[in-house]
Amino acid sequence: MHEQHRRFYSHHLGQDIDLLVFGTWGYPVVIFPTSGGRHYEARDFNLVEAARPLVEAGRVKLYCIDSIDRYSWYAKDLAPAVRVQNHIFYDRFLCEELVPQLQKECNVDKIAVAGCSFGGYHALNFAFRHPDQVAHLFTMGAAFDIRQFIDGYHDENVYYNNPPEFMPGAHSEHFQWMNIIMGTAEHDFCKESNYQMAALLSQKGIPYRLDVNPYGTHDWPVWREMFPQYLNTI
Repeated sequence: MHEQHRRFYSHHLGQDIDLLVFGTWGYPVVIFPTSGGRHYEARDFNLVEAARPLVEAGRVKLYCIDSIDRYSWYAKDLAPAVRVQNHIFYDRFLCEELVPQLQKECNVDKIAVAGCSFGGYHALNFAFRHPDQVAHLFTMGAAFDIRQFIDGYHDENVYYNNPPEFMPGAHSEHFQWMNIIMGTAEHDFCKESNYQMAALLSQKGIPYRLDVNPYGTHDWPVWREMFPQYLNTI
């Protein structure tokens, strides 16, 4: 399986962002790491290996990117308003810098996004904020309410990066065409968050699939099982 390390300079972040790219052609899938994770996490925990047949067949091309959680949601040394603003810079890096490059590189109008645990929050938040750029959304073991990370602080930026808050009023024709799969497990402590998001999407008439592993927990073995199944729907 072809592996390439890239360093992408973001003008919005004012720093380099590292990526690991797997495959030489195929539909682009951006993989967000778990809390504070790095670009090599999905490789090191064998999530990429689980998708090897699809990558080697040229079905998908995986882009594993860095988070900046240590400067945003998990930066307890920073004021909540600064944490949120740093995430806004990350969002702009994605939608204005990285995704346009992937669209051009892979000759697609939209991309796929995926993530486990906190990476699932990033994937869903980005997809729902920018539905015109995302055709496929896969979350595994995710929770989606960001307010627990900002110590009671609230402003417009928090609102528009907290899917349980902004989605009831969100409208886009692209939601109807997005392939949304949310994976969780019977003993996953994030299970209830997935049921809540599923109910919200049902109320809005947005198609989705809620996949509940009957025996699993909040852990990589479950996510490795789910990931290639979800990629097969692209």
